[in-house]
Amino acid sequence: MKNSVFIATTLDGMIAGKNDELDWLSTFPEIDQIDTGFNDFTSRMDALLMGRNTFKVVSDFEGEWFYTKPVFVWSSSMTEIPEKFKGKAFLVKGSITEVLSEIHGKGFQNLYIDGGRTIQSFLKEDLIDEMIITTIPVLLGSGVPLFADLPKQLIFKCVKSTLFMDKVVQNHFVRVK
Repeated sequence: MKNSVFIATTLDGMIAGKNDELDWLSTFPEIDQIDTGFNDFTSRMDALLMGRNTFKVVSDFEGEWFYTKPVFVWSSSMTEIPEKFKGKAFLVKGSITEVLSEIHGKGFQNLYIDGGRTIQSFLKEDLIDEMIITTIPVLLGSGVPLFADLPKQLIFKCVKSTLFMDKVVQNHFVRVK
């Protein structure tokens, strides 16, 4: 069983602006023409687990649903998945242990963990095995941070660093236990 993160941040560690805006992701639109490893990463995952806020953001994207794997939405406030995503996204509730038990019980072992609060919750429980973080060199000054307070120090090892277009850096970290 493995829990992995693939996410972009600003240089100051934000994953969204203070009003959840993601326009900073388009600072260098030419990056969309480059293989940054997302498809390879998701090919290794069995399913995705994201929080309600992240689901809301990605469900509002234009075009077709781009996830090819089952998406589990972890929320205590949602009552159901919108009709157009039924069969593609599934609501899960409970503690991290309960949610993981339910997902693993369905045969999904390698999970892509997405969303700020969800990632932070997994880090607090020391349940992230790898993180691939793509840093876009823009400063927002405030917004939604990727990281928050932790009960203990977590050590990761950088196993790969890639520079795209002499601007964007992607670091692949694995947890050292």
